[in-house]
Amino acid sequence: MQLTFYGVRGSIPTPGKEFVRYGGNTACVHVVLDDGTDIILDAGTGIRNLSREFMAKKDDIHILLSHNHWDHIQGFPFFAPIYQPERNIFITPGLTRPHQPNAVIEQMTGSLFPVHYDKLTSNIQIQPKGPDIQKWQIGSAVISRHPMNHPGGGSSYLIEADGKKLAYITDNELYPPYKKESDFLDWVEFAQEADLIIHDAQYMLSDMPAKSGWGHSVAEEAVKLAMASRAKRLALYSHDPMRTDDDIDAIEIHCREYIEIVHSDLVLFASREGQTLTL
Repeated sequence: MQLTFYGVRGSIPTPGKEFVRYGGNTACVHVVLDDGTDIILDAGTGIRNLSREFMAKKDDIHILLSHNHWDHIQGFPFFAPIYQPERNIFITPGLTRPHQPNAVIEQMTGSLFPVHYDKLTSNIQIQPKGPDIQKWQIGSAVISRHPMNHPGGGSSYLIEADGKKLAYITDNELYPPYKKESDFLDWVEFAQEADLIIHDAQYMLSDMPAKSGWGHSVAEEAVKLAMASRAKRLALYSHDPMRTDDDIDAIEIHCREYIEIVHSDLVLFASREGQTLTL
């Protein structure tokens, strides 16, 4: 299993010289299984650059959406394969409140976008799965999902394939002031012994309590989750749009101190746009 980060920023794209090393595009991760199956996690602005990887291919594309907030779907209208005739694109929407499985294409309507979604020439299939379905197959992978703690709800995903486990848990507030969909121990079980956890780390403890309830975790809590899960690696993700490259460097160093204090062998890094990993 190989994955590449195409967008690691939360909330809104951040252009500018202070955001070059980590990148300014919003959520998008491309996963390629050993059997060649392509899975895309979220369709933020990073998915536009991912288009280049698919233009010379005709393979099916599977998109797993966490939820429908703009930073997770706003790149979809600029994803070139949706304009390719005979291209098959299968989209699994997150379990949101209210349930709006077609939001990713319905942003291409009326005064919101110049090309209506019914003009798209690809074969787009929205595949909503009810709350009773928690596991299914894509290629050689078993996909599991778990409800995240975020205003409006949504889904986190676990991809198990090729003897590896990837947990994608973005826009998740581990300790929300509102009613939890999942508590800390639920997340520990979900991500148990993952080879990589990609987890929301938009805030720091110093941002609280001002941003409590906004639907994101503090980086220090993501580290505790990864260690409790006995994960091998943790990617800090969904960087706050106000964080410069230097700010993210400092967060990475700070979080590694937590790991060193308890002598954990967890490998931690702040996710970067363009970064490729093989699990």
